[in-house]
Amino acid sequence: MDSLRTSILDMEVEAKGREEVRPLREQWERMRKTVEDQVAIDGLPPVRDPTPPLPPSPPTPKRKPSDDAIFRPYKDEPAAYEDDGPSHDGILLQQRQMMDEQDTHLDRLSHSIRNQHDISLQINEELEVHTGLLEALDHELDSTGDRLSRARRRLDHVARGARDNGSAVAIGVLIFVLLILIVVFKT
Repeated sequence: MDSLRTSILDMEVEAKGREEVRPLREQWERMRKTVEDQVAIDGLPPVRDPTPPLPPSPPTPKRKPSDDAIFRPYKDEPAAYEDDGPSHDGILLQQRQMMDEQDTHLDRLSHSIRNQHDISLQINEELEVHTGLLEALDHELDSTGDRLSRARRRLDHVARGARDNGSAVAIGVLIFVLLILIVVFKT
């Protein structure tokens, strides 16, 4: 970095303040700013005022636009761009703001997912309770169905017995009533 600094200063002396050295100076300053946290590097001294301006030269003849594009002098460094866009610090600030917004959105999303997880666990518990209730109801319905089928079989047995032995029962009841009447009238 020191040799580059010395070379730039020598070029400024040779160029006598011409604009060709300015892009190199700007690039050196950018490089110095990127490493200034790790290494202490002296900055370049301010540019000396160039010699007094020369009297205006006679106007040069205008060239065709196509000649300008073809015969431009070669430069190692790109032309200094206009500072129309955001600066490096501005871009970093925008990126930090975007990252903060994304962090906020991710926090909200994480909170929402946690809520959904809690709700799903509660729904799972309720489903387990309802499953237990349905299994108990199914068991009760099975036992009630078994009891009803046994009672139905008994009633069928009694009805079959009454149908088969209906006349014998009627005769037995009539004999019993007759005995009661005889006892009542004899006494």
